[in-house]
Amino acid sequence: MQSNILFDTYTLGKTVLKNRIVMAPMTRCRALNHIPNDLMAIYYEQRAGAGLIITEGTSPSPDGLGYARTPGIYSKEQIEGWKKVTESVHKKGGKIFLQIMHVGRVGSPLNKPEGSRTVAPSAIRAEGMMWTDQEAMVPLTSPESLTEEEIALTLQDFVQGAKNAMEAGFDGVELHGANGYLIEQFINPKANQRTDEWGGSVENRIRFALELTKKVGHEIGSDKTGIRLSPFSTTQDLLSTYAGMEEEYFKMATAFEELGLAYVHLVDHSSMGNVPVPPSFVSEFRRHFKGTLIFTGGNSLEKAKEDVDAHKTDLIGFGRPFISNPDLVERFAHNHTIAPGNADLFYAPGKEGYTDYPFFEHKN
Repeated sequence: MQSNILFDTYTLGKTVLKNRIVMAPMTRCRALNHIPNDLMAIYYEQRAGAGLIITEGTSPSPDGLGYARTPGIYSKEQIEGWKKVTESVHKKGGKIFLQIMHVGRVGSPLNKPEGSRTVAPSAIRAEGMMWTDQEAMVPLTSPESLTEEEIALTLQDFVQGAKNAMEAGFDGVELHGANGYLIEQFINPKANQRTDEWGGSVENRIRFALELTKKVGHEIGSDKTGIRLSPFSTTQDLLSTYAGMEEEYFKMATAFEELGLAYVHLVDHSSMGNVPVPPSFVSEFRRHFKGTLIFTGGNSLEKAKEDVDAHKTDLIGFGRPFISNPDLVERFAHNHTIAPGNADLFYAPGKEGYTDYPFFEHKN
């Protein structure tokens, strides 16, 4: 008989979550001038019924920005803006981690502050287009290759971003090592063609991810540090499979276990046209990493219950359903209708399609 442990409390590190449902990180493009604002505080507060909220990708530096109207965590104004968000979520009894995201080669100068650069492990442009408010869709920019000294500085940017997140009141941070951004660009040989200690072999390609998790964990506590990974994904012009790929991820899993990370967040992009993450891969990953696993990727409620009950994962992430259902957990718990979202407004500025989705109306 299937249980309902999906709605039970769960202890993540030293943080007690009120259920096992995670609001997955989603770019929403409402941070004007890259500063979190009152509208964002309302948005996250509305969704505080989730056991854990993971915020949209947030840059640790001007260079790490890439999309229009995305937030940062490198200035005093940004820290103060995020404080409004964490206070609003905590007031509703929620828990919230900041996702720290450096886009690497995925960006346009039109979406960055003046004087910032587009950087990556190697000077290889990703195929693709990006929205800018000034010129609509434009090609992705050709990046500059990071020097070894710049890699050290970039690692420090992440560490400072994590410290700033703690100052802003977050319960922890998630390092964005998925979706084709900087950390995954180091991991994936299509984006990383370096011949120094940061590229080439499996050990060298994962060095950035391992150094980063170690440094951030040392600074704020490994029990407050998670990482997101997207094996088998071709997002942002990467290879879905390549020689040594599974070995690479299992080596990282072993290292994350030794570091005692709060969690690893695996995302399956097959609902968006990518190769599915095989169950055998997840099972083997769990053999190497015995800490908390979050799994996200087009889950239904029934599949989520099955996977948690069978201990295939500990927490389940939902993305788009949270956009149009701020009370998603309550809707799940009472089998209420799940409202569709308006994709045309996912990344538009303003409250429309953001904070104006209704809560479920109970009939007497």
